[in-house]
Amino acid sequence: MLTQHWPLPQNVGIAMTGRHGGVSLSPYASLNLGLHVGDRESDVLANRALLKQNLGLNFEPQWLQQVHGTRLVDLGASSMRTADASYSNRAENICVVMTADCLPILLCDTSGTEVAAVHAGWRGLCDGVIEAAIAAFKAPAANLLAYLGPAIGPQAFEVGTEVRELFVVKHAQAEAFFVPHADKYLADLLGLASLRLQLAGVERLYAANVCTFQQAEEYFSYRRDRVCGRMASLIWLKS
Repeated sequence: MLTQHWPLPQNVGIAMTGRHGGVSLSPYASLNLGLHVGDRESDVLANRALLKQNLGLNFEPQWLQQVHGTRLVDLGASSMRTADASYSNRAENICVVMTADCLPILLCDTSGTEVAAVHAGWRGLCDGVIEAAIAAFKAPAANLLAYLGPAIGPQAFEVGTEVRELFVVKHAQAEAFFVPHADKYLADLLGLASLRLQLAGVERLYAANVCTFQQAEEYFSYRRDRVCGRMASLIWLKS
C-alpha cells in the first residue's frame, strides 16, 4: 500500500495499492485487482478478498466497469456500475477505481460525510470526469480535499498534437502541461488534473508524485507492459 501522511477527516479511510501482496502469476504478479485483463478470475477474486481483509473493511468495495468516460454513479442510489467515478455518503458503499497509468483521484469533504473516487485517464479528464465528481457533492468545492495517486509521469506520457489541442481549447492554461517531444508532446497528467481541480474550486490537493511507468517493481503500467494487472484506489466512510 502507498503510505502518505496526508490530512484526512477522522471518519474517512483511503488506500492505494501497488502490485505486491497478492496471488496472481506473471505478467499479473501479484496483487492484480482487475477482472478484465486476462488474469485468472479465481486469483483476482482472491486478491480482492485479501485487500478487504487487510484493510479491515466491513463491506465489499463497489468495483466499476470503467470506460474512460465521465459518468459518475451514486452508489447508494443506483445499481449501475458502468462509470469512471463513484460517490457515496454511506459507510456501506465503498468507492474504488482501478488504474495502471491513469490517475486515481480520491475526494472527500472536510466534515467526513461524503466521498468519491475518480478514474482520470486523459480522455475522461479532458471531457470533465473531475467536474462530474465535484458536482455530486453537497459540500461546496472549497470544502473538498483531493488525493491524487500514482500515475504515469510527465517524462513518460507521450501524446499526439490532437490531445494537447483538446485540452488547450477548453483551458488555455493547460498549454503549460505539454512539452514538445519530437513530433508529439509529453503530457503532465497530474498537472492537468490539478489545474482542473483548482479551476473547479478545490484548493487542498495532496499528490503521491509517483510515476507508474518508471517504477516497474512497485506498480503496474499499461504503457510500459501492455499486458499487466490493475491497482486500486479506495475511499470510504468509517461510519
